[in-house]
Amino acid sequence: MENNKIAVGLDIGTTKIVAMIGRKNEYGKLEVLGIGKAKSLGVKRGVVNNITQTIQSIQQAVDEAQSVSGYQIENVVVGIAGQHIRSLHHSDYITREKSDEVIDNTDIDNLVEQVHKLVMLPGEEIIHVLPQEYKVDSQPDIKEPIGMYGGRLEANFHVVVGQVSSIRNIGRCVKSAGLSLSDITLEPLASASAVLSQEEKEAGVALIDIGGGTTDLAIFKDGIIRHTAVIPFGGNVITEDIKEGCSIIEKQAELLKIKFGSAWPGENKETEIVSIPGLRGREPKEITLKNLSKIIHARVQEIIEHVYLEIKNYGHETQKGKLIAGIVLTGGGSQLKHLRQLVEYITGMDVRIGYPNEHLAGDSDDVLSSPAYATAVGLLMEGLEREEEVVEEITPEVEEPVFERKEEETVVEEEPIKKEEIQKGKSKSFFEKFTERFKEFLDNAE
Repeated sequence: MENNKIAVGLDIGTTKIVAMIGRKNEYGKLEVLGIGKAKSLGVKRGVVNNITQTIQSIQQAVDEAQSVSGYQIENVVVGIAGQHIRSLHHSDYITREKSDEVIDNTDIDNLVEQVHKLVMLPGEEIIHVLPQEYKVDSQPDIKEPIGMYGGRLEANFHVVVGQVSSIRNIGRCVKSAGLSLSDITLEPLASASAVLSQEEKEAGVALIDIGGGTTDLAIFKDGIIRHTAVIPFGGNVITEDIKEGCSIIEKQAELLKIKFGSAWPGENKETEIVSIPGLRGREPKEITLKNLSKIIHARVQEIIEHVYLEIKNYGHETQKGKLIAGIVLTGGGSQLKHLRQLVEYITGMDVRIGYPNEHLAGDSDDVLSSPAYATAVGLLMEGLEREEEVVEEITPEVEEPVFERKEEETVVEEEPIKKEEIQKGKSKSFFEKFTERFKEFLDNAE
């Protein structure tokens, strides 16, 4: 039964769109059954700017994943990023009517629901409400209040906000591609699931996901998400600079960056030259690798300084907010040569490159353990966790007829009643509530 649970992660990026279908094996590791990749033509800096092209790219990626895996894709977990994302901190409380009873999930849900009613700027909507520490009757720093007695339940929240139109456009693209949206997750949180260990999250760590259009930041401390930010620069800006600085076309600039690019100018000698073929019989261009790395260095330094400013604003330099585990770099842009050394030099923090391979089954393709697929792996993990939650919610209702194995069990497994069953359950997570609210929002938009 474990192997029947299959999920799909759909990473709608600025450079590429990836559909990854997989399940967990008997050891709890991810077994990727199929992966589809398409060039992302309708997305700029994480925001959809051409609906038709984005739908075509999604369909192309999904078709490829389906043909490789042999499975039909219907539901997907989608990642959201983009320059419109911002986060804020908020404290809220509820006064419980029955203080003689212990705090349960319903109280937590009521508190989260109250935060969802926050008045946002026009055109904005809350994407995630992530509780941090709780306070019960003025007793602070409680990580898990369920089961405790108390009349007043208070909490600090990390609230992630995005533009309604951008969220709606992603939903519309997914729907028009013939897919159903089972969940929506902030991309830096998905990448964090894929590349960070629990020890790092406890010690304090900053995850920097350098994508094509944006650089995403997620900061964890004491196992809790503390800060998220999306910086509207990524690998594509570096390519653009090379294109302008060397007067070459974009395709050549991208190849130069990947093959010969370095974030550290001192690495190359003046005599190292690469020759670029001229267009339509024109003379070839000669570019020194030193000049190339100077162009890359200038832009990468700017991106890292932006990110470091966010880390300092969070409070890394204070004793309480110190990030002992340093920085983890991931995403396609983290593969740039000598980037790790440059980040260490600018920030003075320990840095490592984050690969999603620790969650993958041993026989997985080497391509999948590339940092470029960290978000897709994280989204797939989110999808599988969601599937497990769904099964756990349903299980109590089907426990009685378990003895009549052949008929009863099969019916329960194949009957497509998961969502209705959840609604009968005692409480839903705020992710599920957000997804439901988002679906209603899309339907009303039609």
